[in-house]
Amino acid sequence: MSKAAALEDKNVRYRQRLREAGEREVLFQLPDELVALIDDVKERQGLRSRSLALMQLIERGREVTQ
Repeated sequence: MSKAAALEDKNVRYRQRLREAGEREVLFQLPDELVALIDDVKERQGLRSRSLALMQLIERGREVTQ
């Protein structure tokens, strides 16, 4: 198996595990200032990833609108 094919297989298996866990990977293009905000939330909250920080911000926004 070529390196490219092995990498693609690894990615397919990763995405499958995400789907099985009820999650999905999404790619966003954001301005630098929004990425900095997400990074700031991540650091202040001691979170492991930007995804967790973004989920936290979305949940806060959701609470405000309900």
